[in-house]
Amino acid sequence: MRHAVVTGAAAGIGKAIAASFAADGFRVTLVDRDTAGLEAHAAELAGSTGMVHQVVADLREDGAAERVIAAAWSNAPIDVLVCAAGVYPATPFLELDSATWNLVQDLNTRAPIMLTVELAKRAISEGTKPNVVTISSGAALRARPGAAPYSTSKAALESASKAAALELGEYGIRVNVVAPGFIVVEGQANPLSDEYVEAVSVNPLGRKGQPSDIAQAVRWLASDAAEWVTGAVIRVDGGASTGTNQLPLHWHEPVITGTREES
Repeated sequence: MRHAVVTGAAAGIGKAIAASFAADGFRVTLVDRDTAGLEAHAAELAGSTGMVHQVVADLREDGAAERVIAAAWSNAPIDVLVCAAGVYPATPFLELDSATWNLVQDLNTRAPIMLTVELAKRAISEGTKPNVVTISSGAALRARPGAAPYSTSKAALESASKAAALELGEYGIRVNVVAPGFIVVEGQANPLSDEYVEAVSVNPLGRKGQPSDIAQAVRWLASDAAEWVTGAVIRVDGGASTGTNQLPLHWHEPVITGTREES
């Protein structure tokens, strides 16, 4: 039985990802700091797989990555690590302070990379070849008001994940990234106004994303079907990152230049 570890597994995208692994018969270790949410999700998954473990951890804390990997590995060697825990505080640039900046970088960037480091060290020592999927965001490519720390954290995560893929490839460890567009999730961990939701949900395919959309992409990257894929960033965003179709055409009539007929 393969073993998947998913952070941020108490709600939202992480919850959907963990459920998809459980539905496929994986042993699943759920990681979150929300004890009640973690217990509730574990109870839900118990019906689909008998192998559900919980690790309560605040990934912002020093040493948390080492503790989480050790605790999960004690249940079984880890085949897949999915780093979905994250935070998105809306902070105007002129109101930024070091505490807010550090909170976002610590959880969104440092935590997944240190989890990857700890897993890789243990896997290399034990002779296994797990793979890692980190969860980025469309904000890595496009800044938006109030998101300077968040956009920075996700851009850094993508770059660091590529660096990990580069250096861990020789050990057979794959590292990839899924970058969601706007996803509808339950809960108030990252509260958003209706106005913001409508503005950020625009995409060429014309519908809001669901956690299951991201879970399916993660499952493919974690599967043998993607065994020759590493260092990739898969943007699952309804096409939002391709550009915008909300602008008018910038001309009305075609203009042909550079030629002239003479009689």
